[in-house]
Amino acid sequence: MIHSKTTAFMFPGQGSQAIGMGKALGAEFPEAGAIFSLADKILGFPLSETMWNGPEAALNDTINTQPALFVHSMAAWNVYKSKFPNAFPGLMAGHSLGQLSAITAAGALSFEDGLLLVRKRGELMKQAGEVNPGGMAAIMGIDIPSLDRVCAEASTPDETVQVANDNCPGQVVISGHKPALERALLGAKAAGAKRALPLAVSIAAHSPLMNSIQAEWEQAVNAAAFSDVNIPVVGNVSAKTITKAAELRTELIFQMQSRVRWTESIKWMTSQGINTFVEIGSGTVLGGLVKRIVEGVSSLPFGNPVDFDALK
Repeated sequence: MIHSKTTAFMFPGQGSQAIGMGKALGAEFPEAGAIFSLADKILGFPLSETMWNGPEAALNDTINTQPALFVHSMAAWNVYKSKFPNAFPGLMAGHSLGQLSAITAAGALSFEDGLLLVRKRGELMKQAGEVNPGGMAAIMGIDIPSLDRVCAEASTPDETVQVANDNCPGQVVISGHKPALERALLGAKAAGAKRALPLAVSIAAHSPLMNSIQAEWEQAVNAAAFSDVNIPVVGNVSAKTITKAAELRTELIFQMQSRVRWTESIKWMTSQGINTFVEIGSGTVLGGLVKRIVEGVSSLPFGNPVDFDALK
């Protein structure tokens, strides 16, 4: 059973998508099926078909990946609210794209406004990758201060690289211009990294390479109708709780070029008494990260029908 003072809900970001995501949930629970149908209607095309049947290339296109993850999370959240109406979490958090899912679930955005903002985010990030292509790389076995120094040394006034995702101790993603990224890979290995591998992406998320679409993203965020949240959300940029509509807007605007401080966010939540983390939506990536960040906590998935029994 969920205890509000000790439970946090987490919402996944890109990398958690998979063909078939949400299909069983939609088939078994009308509350979920309604969300998938509504999303298809709002977007004007059958996103659910891509989620459930592929092709994989279409699902992995960021303009589809981001809304797919959002919709699966919202479908699971809708079922949760229906089945456990008196057991809400004390905190919410989302990883990168997942922060929009968390904010919507917490009551700051309507489902439609949240979905359209997520779709816009995917479109703009894809556009940024085409206008100003860059790259990202996973670095294993090196601490953040050392990696910050490596990135600073690899950057020039015209070519930058920085920490994009502080996922958990020893697992970090860096992002930036490809030449700077290549220099940082060499620097990380020289500094003692166990592994330093480029990722198969052309988008330098959470870096200054997103600057080409920053103004349009800010306009989209400011145009959406935000409310204060019903459940506090831990921000990626601040790694602290946010409750007010104006602060949520600012967080989302700055998140586009700022690092995802996931390790700090999880540690902060546990310092507030959280000992159970429930991953709402697709996959178990975040649960795996949590277990590497803090000891003695529970992590549960909640995105498929088989996951429900564990929460009763």
